[in-house]
Amino acid sequence: MRAPPRGRVMRIKIKRVYLAPEPGDGFRVLVDRLWPRGLKKESAGVDLWLKELAPSDSLRKWFGHAPARWESFRKRYFHELDSGSEAVERLAELKGKKIVTLVFGAKDEEHNNAVALKEYLKRKRIG
Repeated sequence: MRAPPRGRVMRIKIKRVYLAPEPGDGFRVLVDRLWPRGLKKESAGVDLWLKELAPSDSLRKWFGHAPARWESFRKRYFHELDSGSEAVERLAELKGKKIVTLVFGAKDEEHNNAVALKEYLKRKRIG
């Protein structure tokens, strides 16, 4: 995967989807495989839903947001992202946006796929 041209790197933020959208969020991308419970699409402020960026169902269920499994989850998730980079490429196409906020539904704000995805994107020089 190629890095975006210099000066075109987007700033990536993360935020729980249940928090109200704000102008500083920029372009909001939901990165969960399942739509967040109890949230109406009209109030979510999601510009794009890339469920293909979410961990596989088996990885998501295995992880269960257990902090003790975080490091192993990240490695497995990065491997999945490397194996199916089409969704990553789609996200990279948003490089024209100044700010992209990855929104997620998990209660744990430190151990979730959006946090891992942001790290992955930084490593790939996408954000």
